[in-house]
Amino acid sequence: MSGAAKRAASPTRAISPPPLKRKVESTVTKRTVASFFTPTSQKKPEKITWRVVNNSLVIGKYTTGPGEQPARREKAKVAAFDLDSTLVVTASGNTFPRDSADWKWFSPNVPTRLRELNANGQVACQLTTVIKLTATHRYHVVIMSNQKRISLQKDLKGGRADSKSLTNFKERVTGVMRQIDIPISVYAATADDENRKPRTGMWREFVEDYDLDVFGVDLSASFYVGDAAGRPRDHSMVDRGFAMNVGIPFKTPEEFFLNQAAQDIQEPFNPSSYLKPDTEDGVPVPFARQSPRELVIFCGSPGAGKSTFYWNYLEPLGYERVNQDTLKTRQKCIKVAKEFLAAGSSVVVDNTNADPNTRAEWVRVAKEFNVPIRCVHFTSPPDLCKHNNAVRAANRSLNPESRAPLPGIAFGDFLKRFKEPTMEEGFSDIVRVDFRFQGDEEARRIWGQYWI
Repeated sequence: MSGAAKRAASPTRAISPPPLKRKVESTVTKRTVASFFTPTSQKKPEKITWRVVNNSLVIGKYTTGPGEQPARREKAKVAAFDLDSTLVVTASGNTFPRDSADWKWFSPNVPTRLRELNANGQVACQLTTVIKLTATHRYHVVIMSNQKRISLQKDLKGGRADSKSLTNFKERVTGVMRQIDIPISVYAATADDENRKPRTGMWREFVEDYDLDVFGVDLSASFYVGDAAGRPRDHSMVDRGFAMNVGIPFKTPEEFFLNQAAQDIQEPFNPSSYLKPDTEDGVPVPFARQSPRELVIFCGSPGAGKSTFYWNYLEPLGYERVNQDTLKTRQKCIKVAKEFLAAGSSVVVDNTNADPNTRAEWVRVAKEFNVPIRCVHFTSPPDLCKHNNAVRAANRSLNPESRAPLPGIAFGDFLKRFKEPTMEEGFSDIVRVDFRFQGDEEARRIWGQYWI
């Protein structure tokens, strides 16, 4: 996933729902001009503070004075928003802002709507019955945004400590928060880690920062607004997935700010669909030995569950394993496999083996040792494999081999080369394995969230 990429700007393709034409609004206000001409000695202390957590998460906090968040004795309500293509868009029309001044409101009513959320008493917001904003206590308003284009490397050129990308981001968000002028925070995930949506690290950090875990958060009354909703023109569904992971209602900016009707989507990938009820756990063992000595090759995408399948089903049967991630080259794998076969052991080739030419090399090895060769075909679709890769990389408890995260090109390369295995290639048996998650309740909870 790349940075904070948003919708394509091509005017030749249909957009649903169609965006409204909006005038480019100046981000310069009377207040900004007055501040420029005010002597430094007469200016009020800066209301914005910044910090960076674990060299990954950039946090900015805009305050309006003491007592901005009154003491609570009930659950808090949170109004959370994405930034780009949700609160603001570029004034230039570019996908990414050219500089810190290249922004305008997504809709002219954005500042008003956000101020309403922070006001005491009832707020008039036209939403569906899923999100009820008629409340007697104001909302915590927060921006949570993926910003992978920000570099946190120090830049000492010209006496500047922050990188140019971080400086531009801070200046742009500062302009946004000053015009809204309510207590508001921004959380920006700059790395592919637990903070990057749809993962919930930013939310947890926010809850801890404001001590909202004391009385808890009213999840049903809170909400998240973002443009990455899984619609045909959206670049992803990380915003919708983030809201689902947190457990709060979700709205697109068109629904929240423009009062447009919700658009039906066909969810491309839902991890919970692979979490079968415990009552279905008594399924037959998917693999059994057929010969005293045999060669078994796996065929499947990275992240399809091949190694887990070996440790669960074949290692207990005494099969030796060769793996190119460990041995580095196919020729080294062939050499080690021949040594195991010569010693009388059965062998599993735990590689992707995507195409007939690669598999033919193993068929020749089996013929050389006069042993049957079998193929285990893992059918996991690409989104599931990418999900497994992300979960594995981010959770040590689900990554016993400490596997590093794979780049997206690894999955695309497999799909380009893949040809489904057939018996005509020389196999005595082809075992089809459809992915099915296995693990305890905590593992199921982690794996069942959205990670990509």
